[in-house]
Amino acid sequence: MLSQGFVSAAAIAASVLFVLSLGGLSNQEKAKRAVWYGIVGMAVAVFFTAFGPGIGAYWLMIPMVIVGAVAGAYVAKKVEMTEMPQLVAALHSFVGLAAVFVAWSADLERRRVLAARALDAGAEQFSAFAALVATKAPDELMFLQIEVVLGVFIGAVTFTGSVIAFGKLAGKVDGKPRQLPGGHLLNAGAAALSLLLAILYLNGAGFWTLLLIAALAFFIGYHLIMGIGGADMPVVVSMLNSYSGWAAAAIGFTLSNDLLIVTGALVGSSGAILSYIMCKAMNRNFVNVILGGFGGSQGPAAEIEGEQVAIDAGGVASALNDADSVIIVPGYGMAVAQAQNAVSELVRKLRSAGKEVRFGIHPVAGRLPGHMNVLLAEARVPYDIVLEMDEINDDFASTDVVIVIGSNDIVNPAAQEDPNSPIAGMPVLKVWEAKQVFVCKRGQGTGYSGIENPLFFKENTRMFYGDARSSIDSLLSQID
Repeated sequence: MLSQGFVSAAAIAASVLFVLSLGGLSNQEKAKRAVWYGIVGMAVAVFFTAFGPGIGAYWLMIPMVIVGAVAGAYVAKKVEMTEMPQLVAALHSFVGLAAVFVAWSADLERRRVLAARALDAGAEQFSAFAALVATKAPDELMFLQIEVVLGVFIGAVTFTGSVIAFGKLAGKVDGKPRQLPGGHLLNAGAAALSLLLAILYLNGAGFWTLLLIAALAFFIGYHLIMGIGGADMPVVVSMLNSYSGWAAAAIGFTLSNDLLIVTGALVGSSGAILSYIMCKAMNRNFVNVILGGFGGSQGPAAEIEGEQVAIDAGGVASALNDADSVIIVPGYGMAVAQAQNAVSELVRKLRSAGKEVRFGIHPVAGRLPGHMNVLLAEARVPYDIVLEMDEINDDFASTDVVIVIGSNDIVNPAAQEDPNSPIAGMPVLKVWEAKQVFVCKRGQGTGYSGIENPLFFKENTRMFYGDARSSIDSLLSQID
């Protein structure tokens, strides 16, 4: 068993590695090395925690670690990049549920310590955690109770919220916002009742209060995320990531685990900052998003005139052959069709023909921040031609051809033209300003968020229907 000095030193080293990992992920070229920082940091954290002072029951721990490692490796190999958003949401739910269970266990141990004190039982009667609790003064036990309440509430909200987010991202739950009658009043009532139960618990009420707090928080997590539409799901995933971090930090305080506190705080703060950045990029109010659109715009959306005009692969190829400048705007449709390699080959052929080809990436393209960047990097698209919205938005007016691959909301002019649109005010890629726009799309549906797009009806837009991968493949043989 390792000494506390070794464990403390390892915690510092792992924390530094986690900070380096987060910092490196801001740059595509450094991201691979940053991921390894995180892997090594987590390995160090797990090893030194498992073999630190006061840890036992290895006969149970080691098999559980092996089972978890095998399950993780299996899922990592099976899950495609297109399914990564829902996988992240599912993993958030695990963190939340773990926080609830640990908090419940901590309170049961606290009650055991108090009962043992009343019977003058010796310290040998305690588990490692209970022995730690036994050293706490009454005022310190009050702080422990507060940590337990926070762990149960935040963890339960994170669990059910993440489960619903997983369902929406996976298409198993309707992506449209739905709430029970009473809407936000139900959420507010559940939160107020949770606070009342927490006060009762802190004043000596039984374990039943924690069970009821968890049940109410489970409902709040479910109802909040059900009330959020598909257009805001990238923000929701980031927000739930933040929640899982704060739940872990609360449990870190409960367990007196410095590394868990630091790790949870890093995840919680970075997730909150990312959520804020994404809301700013979408011109959304952060509070409105997390409350399911409370106070959002209301009213009927503007009617769209005209019709969608289709075009075949020959027509698109002809326009590309005549063009000097091309911008490609990828969205989740590219991910679903796994068309990134075909797109990369198209880019290679166009650039070989002397054409300027670039990508326009919206901050919330796909269903997870950075989703499109990862796919393009995987397909070996050069980093220097992958530009963010602010870098490329002014160039559409001087661009010959724009190819939109499976995007809807991020290229929707209604965001700027229709104040009653669900995405009103959201900054979008102004693809309609280009000379010609080709939209690669499976059919005439409104897409995941259910929002109609006037772009598809504009005179300079042609709809290139079909699976994105097959459609792009059909262009390759016709590019000069």
